[in-house]
Amino acid sequence: MKIGVMSDTHDQLSNLTYVLHTFRERGIETVIHCGDLTSLEMVSHFQGFRLIYTFGNMDFATGAIQSRLQRQREDNFAGLVFRGSLGSVPVAATHGHLEGRVMLLVKERRYQWVFHGHTHQKRDETIQGVRIVNPGALGGLGRESRSFCVVDLETGTVEFLKVE
Repeated sequence: MKIGVMSDTHDQLSNLTYVLHTFRERGIETVIHCGDLTSLEMVSHFQGFRLIYTFGNMDFATGAIQSRLQRQREDNFAGLVFRGSLGSVPVAATHGHLEGRVMLLVKERRYQWVFHGHTHQKRDETIQGVRIVNPGALGGLGRESRSFCVVDLETGTVEFLKVE
């Protein structure tokens, strides 16, 4: 199962539009967004996708975001931490701004994958048998080029892509 993973959009609509177009072209139906959309208006662009959304430190309208996502699609998720399975693969996701949360998810040893954002830096490493991925950022502070990724949960392939 291939999924799209992104984080830290920070209201960059043109970057979000590019990423979602790429996901649609590749037939991706499930997206994990690791927080910091920052505005409620950005939620409507995810129409047609199953969205797992974790709140970031710049998401102030959390109740409204959660409500809108659930109205768009019943199986959407919005919260601080996602714990569940995609297909038969156990995954977790969080933004990463809560001190130690990523490593707590790793130490639970219940997930094959843990996704996070917040640092605006790409990451792909395995700790204690858990694959940790940060797709980089689509907006905000420009520590690296704007990036996102496509993850094949079954083969373990992570493809980092740049926003053109």
